[in-house]
Amino acid sequence: IYRCDWSSDVCSSDLIYNISPVEQFMILPLVPLFDSINLSINNVFVLLVLIFFFVFFIISALLNNFDLFKNSNNLFIKPNRWQSLIELIIKAGLNITNDNINSKTAQNYIPLVFTIFFFLLVSNVLGLIPCSYTITSHLIVTFAISLFLFIGINIICYRKHQLHIFSLFLPQGTSTGLAFLLVPIEFISYVFKPISLSIRLFANMMAGHTLLKVIAGFGWTLMMLGSFIFLTLHLVPVLILIPLFVLETAVAIIQSFVFTVLICIYLNDAINLH
Repeated sequence: IYRCDWSSDVCSSDLIYNISPVEQFMILPLVPLFDSINLSINNVFVLLVLIFFFVFFIISALLNNFDLFKNSNNLFIKPNRWQSLIELIIKAGLNITNDNINSKTAQNYIPLVFTIFFFLLVSNVLGLIPCSYTITSHLIVTFAISLFLFIGINIICYRKHQLHIFSLFLPQGTSTGLAFLLVPIEFISYVFKPISLSIRLFANMMAGHTLLKVIAGFGWTLMMLGSFIFLTLHLVPVLILIPLFVLETAVAIIQSFVFTVLICIYLNDAINLH
């Protein structure tokens, strides 16, 4: 990549800088607030706020149309495009919730399921837009989401079962001698649930975007070499980017779905215990 030395107003082709593939994940401070503690409004914060309000309006629209399934008088015999889309999304949310939460109150958690899925979906897909940013490529972001959801699930479990929540760490039918071995193992695996959730999402997002940047940078480097052979060869990595981009889009959707399903499974364990 060619850059100019603005101090001397000279652009030289000899000034070539290798930009790291992980540069796209840099957190850039936009409005510094407190320099002593490095607290500032950065690009991650701005995108989090924008995505939150965007998802809020989506969920509000979906829940306002949820009465389509409660009052048949509101349904068209021949659904229009809007009704077909709403039905498809709501049915998908109902299936995810009812299939993974075995409870009569499973539908009470539909707003939570919709919010988690759409927030992660928008966050993941937004990073595929050129010159955009992927907030889920940061471990601190995915861990914060997982941790707050994990705390909320434990609050639900405690309000429903009180001190019986500790039965999560002791499977039924376990002997006293075996309990001394199983309880620490169950406790460690339980505590590591938000960690595994956050690492899975973070690793998939960061690895895919890094691979796209590496191949795109390789094609750009070949093109900048200037000769006819390299100008022709640079089309190879560019063509490879097309299926990789489609694959990364599928990964973004699948990871949002997997994260949501796992949260539903953890909710089911919290509601029904062992």
